[in-house]
Amino acid sequence: KSSNIQRDKLWVTTKVTEDNAKPDDFRKSVETSLSALNLDYVDLLLIHWPSRSVPIIDTVCALNDAKEEGLALNIGISNFTVPLIEEAVRCSRSELFCNQIEYHAYINQDKVLDACDKYGILVTCHVPLARGKILNNPIINSIAQKYMKSPAQIALKWLLQQSRISVVPRALSYKEIEENISIFDFDLSEDDMSQISTLRSNNLRIVDPEVRRPVWD
Repeated sequence: KSSNIQRDKLWVTTKVTEDNAKPDDFRKSVETSLSALNLDYVDLLLIHWPSRSVPIIDTVCALNDAKEEGLALNIGISNFTVPLIEEAVRCSRSELFCNQIEYHAYINQDKVLDACDKYGILVTCHVPLARGKILNNPIINSIAQKYMKSPAQIALKWLLQQSRISVVPRALSYKEIEENISIFDFDLSEDDMSQISTLRSNNLRIVDPEVRRPVWD
């Protein structure tokens, strides 16, 4: 608000939790978020986690309703596995913009990436640095020294050089924000990309809440 940037120059995303997966609760959650944000619409509205108790079709229909009523310009999903992606696509009246999933150099998400690519769904990576666990990796540090970049910048660049990938890294300071965004003045070589890709064999999942998680692919 203090920046005076025009609304159409901003991208605002919010989510509806699995606790509000029923259509009536879903609508109320969207309205509460818009009121808190003091906005008429968001650019992207996501289902935060697939519900274990409410049918996917009910929640996806409520998601579509929000878009058709102008409360969201785009709609998507989060933490959906391949079977859930396929079900959501079948249920949705509108194109799903993205699936926000845990993806970083320490986890293999090929099955989900392939499914999203099949349906034209962008992948947005949360915890793209594995909450810092990959930043001391010797391979990433060696490549960082070669390009005179930080390990975080190398890990983020590895993600962005893959097709249909966006990232939402956490930053705890303005310095980290500047570091995270300063990755568009270089490109990793094919060999660099391949070396980092070998790290996925660690298959380390950071976000795995027992009460929310689906059966992972």
